[in-house]
Amino acid sequence: MLKLLATILITSSFAYAQDLNQKIETFIENSFDNNPNVKSMNVRILSKNRVQGHENWSAYIVELDAILKKDGRQVVQKMLWFSDGEVITKELFDIKSAKEMGDFVSIPFKEEYYKRENLISGNTNAKYRVAIFSDPLCPFCKSYVPEAINHMKKEPNKYALYYYHFPLETLHPAAVELVKAAIALELKGRKNVVLDLYKVKVDPKERSHEKILAEFNKAMNSNIKPFELLSKEVTAHFKSDMEIADMMMVNGTPMVFFDGKLDKTKMKYKEAK
Repeated sequence: MLKLLATILITSSFAYAQDLNQKIETFIENSFDNNPNVKSMNVRILSKNRVQGHENWSAYIVELDAILKKDGRQVVQKMLWFSDGEVITKELFDIKSAKEMGDFVSIPFKEEYYKRENLISGNTNAKYRVAIFSDPLCPFCKSYVPEAINHMKKEPNKYALYYYHFPLETLHPAAVELVKAAIALELKGRKNVVLDLYKVKVDPKERSHEKILAEFNKAMNSNIKPFELLSKEVTAHFKSDMEIADMMMVNGTPMVFFDGKLDKTKMKYKEAK
């Protein structure tokens, strides 16, 4: 009897969650009905996450897949919505701390995101795993990332350091070419490419592929050719990094995850024992 009751409760809970998800997706879709720029909208909940310290609320990562009226262009965007099962909102603030509730949401870093090709130092079975998303032309990244890498490289059994290229193309268009060149050089077996990448001196706004690659090769003492940046291997690695960043809702650099959780301080690696 107890086993049957437990099964009924689990089934009922699952059905309620599915029904609530459907209601949330429908609500968000309907909220765009009067938007003159949107021809059609499809909404899909990707995950449901806890809001630390606010157990009655859940944070939903929602993917919006829209077709624009003007040119038929498809736009895919991820957003964070909050609901307690009765109320839904895009913005929610904690009165005591005056912080936006998004600060209390930690999207878990999935196991499959720790890819061998992203491991730049340490052992896979190290005590801690640190993931860094960075743009080599971001001023903050330039002051933070090399120091963090050098610190963690000294203790390979303590830190497994994973690095993900996330060039901010709008702000630093030259970064896209640089990271692809870095990937190409890594594929040739060169070590410490990521660390040396921060030594490349190029105007972040530069758009000339020839100039960007010339500065990269000069700093790296390498001879990467333009066609190598278009290889399947380089494209696959770059695409993988960007997709993982998208799933983790990375929107700025550097962004750091310490043992699977977002580290807003970016300094937990220094505090770890």
